[in-house]
Amino acid sequence: MTDPVSASLAPMDLTHIDYSALTNPITPAQIRAFRTQVRSAQRADPSVRTSLTTATTAFAIVFIVMISVIFIAVGFAVLGQIMDHGYVGVGSLLPLLFILAFIGLGIYILVKHFGSGGEWAKWMRLTQFAAANGLQFRSSSQGPNYPGMIFTLGDSRLVTNHLNSTTGRYFDLGSYQYSTGSGKSRSTHVWGFLALKLDRELPNMVLDSKANNSLFGTDLPITLKRDQILSLEGDFDKHFTLYCPQEYEQDALYVFTPDLMALLIDDAGTYDVEIVDDWMFLYSPHQLPALSQATYAHLFTIIQTVGNKTVSQTENYHDDRVDSLSQNIVAPQGQRLRHGTSIGAIIFTSGFALFWLYSVFHGFH
Repeated sequence: MTDPVSASLAPMDLTHIDYSALTNPITPAQIRAFRTQVRSAQRADPSVRTSLTTATTAFAIVFIVMISVIFIAVGFAVLGQIMDHGYVGVGSLLPLLFILAFIGLGIYILVKHFGSGGEWAKWMRLTQFAAANGLQFRSSSQGPNYPGMIFTLGDSRLVTNHLNSTTGRYFDLGSYQYSTGSGKSRSTHVWGFLALKLDRELPNMVLDSKANNSLFGTDLPITLKRDQILSLEGDFDKHFTLYCPQEYEQDALYVFTPDLMALLIDDAGTYDVEIVDDWMFLYSPHQLPALSQATYAHLFTIIQTVGNKTVSQTENYHDDRVDSLSQNIVAPQGQRLRHGTSIGAIIFTSGFALFWLYSVFHGFH
């Protein structure tokens, strides 16, 4: 398991981050100038321009449609009053007052979020923050092609307010959402994430943080078979549940050394962690606050501690089940963890079955 590889990238240094763009005062004139710049054809990054203006256009369309529908509905109501009674009652004026209040609220939202502040101010701050630190900011990107578990589910996949490195080792952090179901059962799931590129292909391993579990256990979107759980030494099991493919227990111990386990507990204890292919992902069950200096500082610390240690610990990893020692691959049986059934689903199904049996039994009496 110790096949030498070519020298990896130097450890990531994120100690000198300039956070001033997140908190510096900005004026409405600066925001308007930024909005004009984004909308202009000369902007260097067309993907950012498209995503920002699309958000504004979508909101405006929804607002106009809602106003139109309400006007039509109230118009018919007033017309009915006139035809039935020959006059408009006081009660019929109340919907008009509601419309005026709704229009006022809509204009306020448009001005606040897409005029002199709100979303445009946030996008301006993040754009300046990225530029000051050699990063790239994108307000939204369609369906990232990452192998992590949250990126393979549902549809309408979208990454929002994310920052990624432009030099050195690649990392990407932001918020991610996808939708599942259809009709009334359709729902949108939102996550915060950090993606970090590694040098070597590794077995699929998951650390389920116990700090963010729900009443029914794990908050992971995929339930993993429990016969893949590996217990580690010390207090690590109090903080994480480690899943690794069967027969890859020694490989997991090779990766998760005591010093890496200590870093995970201290710096990443509130995140779920997944290693898959040559990637490490951290997941939060909540979207990342886009302008939080504390959140970015925490994630950059994780990259420097947990990320750098994981890279150095695995730079010589090789799967002994692969014939050629020079190949940077993992055998098929170690590439993905096996899925299981969630405890919540079992409880719900059992409860429904008991209710059905109770109804049927009493139906015979």
